Amino acid sequence: MIRRAFLLAALTLAMPLAAQTVPPAADTPAVPAPPPEKPAPATVDVVMETQQGRITIALETERAPVTAGYILRHVDEKRLDGGAFYRAMKVAPDGSIGLVQGGIQDGRKLLPAVAHEPTTKTGLTHDEGAISLARGAPGTAQAQFFIILGSLKSLDADPTAVGDNLGYAVFGRVKEGMDVVRKILNAPVSPTKGEGAMKGQMIEAPVKIISVKRVIPLPPRPAVKTPATRRR
Repeated sequence: MIRRAFLLAALTLAMPLAAQTVPPAADTPAVPAPPPEKPAPATVDVVMETQQGRITIALETERAPVTAGYILRHVDEKRLDGGAFYRAMKVAPDGSIGLVQGGIQDGRKLLPAVAHEPTTKTGLTHDEGAISLARGAPGTAQAQFFIILGSLKSLDADPTAVGDNLGYAVFGRVKEGMDVVRKILNAPVSPTKGEGAMKGQMIEAPVKIISVKRVIPLPPRPAVKTPATRRR
């Protein structure tokens, strides 16, 4: 009897100790670090001063180097100065979708035609603010360009389409000044000027392009050195 009581007491004392035993914590899986962000594709900003106001455009010098470089030559040689926006096409009657077209109409200021650079190669597309080269056959484009309002992705290259399916070459995007582009789109058009599909889309009084210049970034300001704190 005494032995049985002793065993019960020993078991009673052992139970709280067993209850206090904490199992080892499972290892927490390491959270992988997020991949580093890719730098944005390189662009060069240009400012276009027009009679209706200023338009700032980022030229896609990395993704569309052939076309953007071609336009930059015109900019640096001041060939675009004195050009004009002469066409306003509203795809939607309210002007939410459409394009305005401009550039050089004086053939003496044009450089030779540039090789076609399709959107399937650049990854760019004809959506709000895109600027693209007008053309006839592929490889005939010069410094005649248009700016998109809304979305006109039907102007992108489409390898599945029949016939000329290379689309138009997007080479930049409007950063500031879409309000100016809309003013140009809403400029009065002539009911008789223009030929073929462009009849009725020609701006009665073309909007002059006063100048187009590169935006030159300011050099970083040197750090101001403060005098070392004197020891007392």
